[in-house]
Amino acid sequence: MTPKSSLLNFFDQSYIINLPERIDRRRKMKQELKMLGLVEPSRVAFFSAIKPADKGDFPGLGARGCFLSHLAVLREAERKNLDNVLIMEDDLLFTRFLIQQQDEIVNELQQLNWDIAYLGHGENLVGSTKGVFQIYSQPLILAHFVAFNRKAIAQMVDALEAVLSRPPGHPDGGPMHVDGAYSTFRMQHPEITTLIANPSLGTQRSSPSNITGYKWFETAPVLAQLVGVARSVKDLQKRKTFT
Repeated sequence: MTPKSSLLNFFDQSYIINLPERIDRRRKMKQELKMLGLVEPSRVAFFSAIKPADKGDFPGLGARGCFLSHLAVLREAERKNLDNVLIMEDDLLFTRFLIQQQDEIVNELQQLNWDIAYLGHGENLVGSTKGVFQIYSQPLILAHFVAFNRKAIAQMVDALEAVLSRPPGHPDGGPMHVDGAYSTFRMQHPEITTLIANPSLGTQRSSPSNITGYKWFETAPVLAQLVGVARSVKDLQKRKTFT
């Protein structure tokens, strides 16, 4: 195992959730993977995101699609009897800290007892000198870079399927954003050990969204190119910020 292949080779399987028509995001993610020096490509797969026809009882069409896509990945992980799985969304940007410290991060994950690990998040945590990961019991927003061990995989599949069976506003949790469903499950199961990375190992890349739609200037060829350059500069600054 080379120093730059540790993280992606640590997991039995890593999935990148991606709408097939978002070739731009797929291309960017391949560039991100190269930064981690992936040695065994079979351990990483692009998973075709689910695009529902309507939002159903969910807050929006994108929320439903994201929820169903995460559930489908976890179902596949359960079916394959994986020991662990890493889920990434296709707007993920790896931090410089992750790129440079993969071996240390993996060694820590191997030594710790955990069921769910948030490698990326939006929390502003106080600095720690006890390693990268810490136990975390509070709700978390975002689910763009999260890992599950075997026990949590099976339990989470059951929990998400239960969410689908309930009406909106149900006290145990009805249709909601997937990050909310993950947090609800964690609150209902305090025996599940959740780790959070500090600092965050991945942030969200600047990218047009299929959920909110393209802005007018993203459809004009010349302006779209300029916007693309601006986003690349912004992403470079983001990567440097999370050190």
